Amino acid sequence: MTRKQKAEQLKSNEGKESPKKPKFEVGNDQYEEKATFDVANEFEEFCKSVREHLSIAQMREILEANGQDSSGSDASVAIKCLDMLFYGPLEKCQICNGDLEFDGNRYSCKGTYSEWSSCVYKTRSPARKEEPPKLPDSALNSPVAELLKKYEDPRIRPHRYVGVTDKPFLGMMISLMGRLSRTHQFWKSKIEKHGGKVPNSLIGITCLVAPPAERERGGSSKLMEAMERGVRVVSETWLLDSIEKQEAQPLEAYDIVTDSSVDGKGIPGDKQVADESLSAELKLYGKRGVYKDTRLQEQGGQIFEKDGILYNCAFSLCDLGRSINEYCVMQLIKVPDGALHLYYKKGRVGDDPNAQERLEEWKDVDSAVKEFVRLFEEVTGNEFEPWEREKKFQKKPLKFYPIDMDDGVDVRCGGLGHQQLGVAAAHCKLEPMVANFMKVLCSQEIYKYALMEMDLEAPDLPMGMLSNTHLKKCKSTFSHPSC
Repeated sequence: MTRKQKAEQLKSNEGKESPKKPKFEVGNDQYEEKATFDVANEFEEFCKSVREHLSIAQMREILEANGQDSSGSDASVAIKCLDMLFYGPLEKCQICNGDLEFDGNRYSCKGTYSEWSSCVYKTRSPARKEEPPKLPDSALNSPVAELLKKYEDPRIRPHRYVGVTDKPFLGMMISLMGRLSRTHQFWKSKIEKHGGKVPNSLIGITCLVAPPAERERGGSSKLMEAMERGVRVVSETWLLDSIEKQEAQPLEAYDIVTDSSVDGKGIPGDKQVADESLSAELKLYGKRGVYKDTRLQEQGGQIFEKDGILYNCAFSLCDLGRSINEYCVMQLIKVPDGALHLYYKKGRVGDDPNAQERLEEWKDVDSAVKEFVRLFEEVTGNEFEPWEREKKFQKKPLKFYPIDMDDGVDVRCGGLGHQQLGVAAAHCKLEPMVANFMKVLCSQEIYKYALMEMDLEAPDLPMGMLSNTHLKKCKSTFSHPSC
């Protein structure tokens, strides 16, 4: 081709875009977004086809054949099976060796560190087995067998991209008050940009962002209103961290008013307890105390006793890994010249209005006792009588643990007032800082304010009493060679 011919060809192609292959580079947001969209559509079609031809029983069989968790509801089983068939079998949790499960935002571990606490491991990119999924005969003989085989090869397996959302405040109502490090207009635009809203009213808001100075000043009317409504008051750092990590951070970790100090800072003026006050007390109900919400104590009701056993139990279940903090109360109550009543209440600490509660009347004593024992085994996973007679109990994962209560009448107890504690600390042989810490820890006011902040009244928050059982456990622990 001559120079003249080349020039004419270039002229004829002028203005036309030469076809270029797209660059598939790691970190290319445009490509990742497109790939994610295509894979998501492909996965949706895959799920539709598989659901039509495989039953839940077959999906459980597939999960079991691949060493995956097959427990849970039908919907949970379907999600786990479809994820495994399309993206590949998941490896176990690298911390506790538990099973991972996709929760719509990331993969969370469903295992436990021990019977007391759940694993908190979460990831957006879980490790998967470099091997094809094992398909039982029921799947191989199904109409979707060829479709399932298409995704067997780990080398061409699609990758599930769980992107970080750029709207961490989506669905949240966030109110602002006080002099923050940036103007309210600045934060309003930031919050709205990241999916939230900034209302003028405190009604229905998620949280109130305020400067720590409000705590030092004792609080304004807006802060008081937020506290009365049970709204969490957090520092400005919560906004910064949530935007930086692209995920709303736990509100309780940034709370600026509930961590009150001894001198009353952070406590509104009309709710502060004077140091010289010695009247503060917490009422703890003993083993024979009838729960107040039954209203049966007004009728002379008493805890039912048979063969030396008092049928009154309180339980607690706290697992921060799964944000569980619940209580449960069970009582058999005998009313003079009346039938036996079974009282049962279970709910989240601080959310009394939504607690499960029932009070049933039983004509037959044996039937009422059997139902009480059944409920005990249901909530704890243990037998009732060994616990009551010998304190034999084995904690089960995500099951309640009974609170050891003293066998006696109602007891009123509480720490000494600050004035008395000051005298006690002055004669204490501990280091001054330790003595002062004990003064704070044992004061009535700190417990009274804590319960007031949580809008709780004992025994809504189950509390145990120090008994010989506890002392023996402490003695055996401290006498262990490792201590």
